[in-house]
Amino acid sequence: MLSAVSSSLLTFHKPFTRALRLPLPKLPISSNPKPLSSLSPATSSLIPNSTGGGRAGALSPAPATDDLQKIDVNPPKGTRDFPPEDMRLRNWLFYNFREVSRLFGFEEVDYPVLETEALFIRKAGEEIRDQLYCFEDRGNRRVALRPELTPSLARLVIQKGKSLSLPLKWFAIGQCWRYERMTRGRRREHYQWNMDVIGVPEVTAEAELISSIVTFFKRVGITASDVGFKVSSRKVLQEVLRRYSIPEALFGKVCIIIDKIEKIPVDDIKNELKSAGVSEEAIEQLLQVLSIKSLTKLEEILGGAGEAVADLKQLFSLADKFGYSEWIQFDASIVRGLAYYTGIVFEGFDRGGKLRAICGGGRYDRLLSTFGGDDISACGFGFGDAVIVELLKEKGLLPELSLQVENIVCALDPGLQGAAATVATILRGKGQSVDLVLENKPLKWVFKRASRINANRLILVGDSEWQRGMVSVKVLSSGEQREIKLDELE
Repeated sequence: MLSAVSSSLLTFHKPFTRALRLPLPKLPISSNPKPLSSLSPATSSLIPNSTGGGRAGALSPAPATDDLQKIDVNPPKGTRDFPPEDMRLRNWLFYNFREVSRLFGFEEVDYPVLETEALFIRKAGEEIRDQLYCFEDRGNRRVALRPELTPSLARLVIQKGKSLSLPLKWFAIGQCWRYERMTRGRRREHYQWNMDVIGVPEVTAEAELISSIVTFFKRVGITASDVGFKVSSRKVLQEVLRRYSIPEALFGKVCIIIDKIEKIPVDDIKNELKSAGVSEEAIEQLLQVLSIKSLTKLEEILGGAGEAVADLKQLFSLADKFGYSEWIQFDASIVRGLAYYTGIVFEGFDRGGKLRAICGGGRYDRLLSTFGGDDISACGFGFGDAVIVELLKEKGLLPELSLQVENIVCALDPGLQGAAATVATILRGKGQSVDLVLENKPLKWVFKRASRINANRLILVGDSEWQRGMVSVKVLSSGEQREIKLDELE
């Protein structure tokens, strides 16, 4: 979705010498002065702000440069520009995120893009720790650009404390940052739609969250033959590990290893589990359970009395009531890589197998206590913008989103520019969008402009009409044209 932008040159700014109050160096005067680009690095670095790269008045010298060079017009690797055509697509996508959230009765929230580093390293998982964009600010505080939204949600819930009325149904659409290897649909910055339910211990919360994602897919034309959900529970893994007396402290680490099961060879998974302290017998049993794709088979191995099987059976029963049974399937290997999940987990996947996970989430009942708060039942999901756009492209479902302005207003004489501005102001006051032609342009140019912006009407301000308090209005779809009194213009 990256778009090329026109090249621009760095420009020099007048040195702010009054603020600096530093003596300028005396440079040798030549009868044949050299251009700035031919000065040596040592000499050119003495010229304040000579590269335009620092703040005016900064005491640190500007970096040396041998000559004036074009800037790199591409955004940093893994990030994106959003020119108008891409912004229209983003706004369309976010509109659908918000509409689905509204339909399910969720309220919108947001958090700072910059958070304390500790918020993400205390209970996120090793992978995210390694991918953080983190640094020390000028107050010697460790901060990070948020890699996801759930820890920020937990922080806000703790901050609000008992003033909150449970349950909470919140959603957010926020920019997130991870320094990771880029693949199709995976970037170092992306936007993420999160929906979270706080204060509901029942599986009905997870069932409704999956229903909301299915509703979104249906809105944009995605069907159950395009996308499915793999569902499991962290409690399945807990029960297996408990049978082999694996310490609770190893649980999070084992989950992170298991989350790689479709990404790296099985032998590597075994080696990592062995290095983590899991016995060979436990590893074999664990891998056997993780290969199960049937809830009935899982019940045969674990029995029907445990919480894991009971929760999953209830979820599949609710899926039938919500009407999305064909969208979900049991897959014991789904554990999700984030360390804070405690119960049911799920991932949306491309049935064509060409893309990475489209979305994912689950229950995280014990996250708040890791930040010093009281635990509250909670579950939620994250849904990135990049993968869904790739899927919509793959399926030929991207909408055609052209610019559309209701009116284009043009003065037929330079002396009537103020009158045209009056017409535009009247229409804008009535909620109509207006593209006001700001220069004296020929009508041929105005008609081309009207076509490019898909204007509904062309309003021409001519001298004779204006003197009679009227304007000429042309409906561009039909070609109909008539004069309308200014106070009757709608």
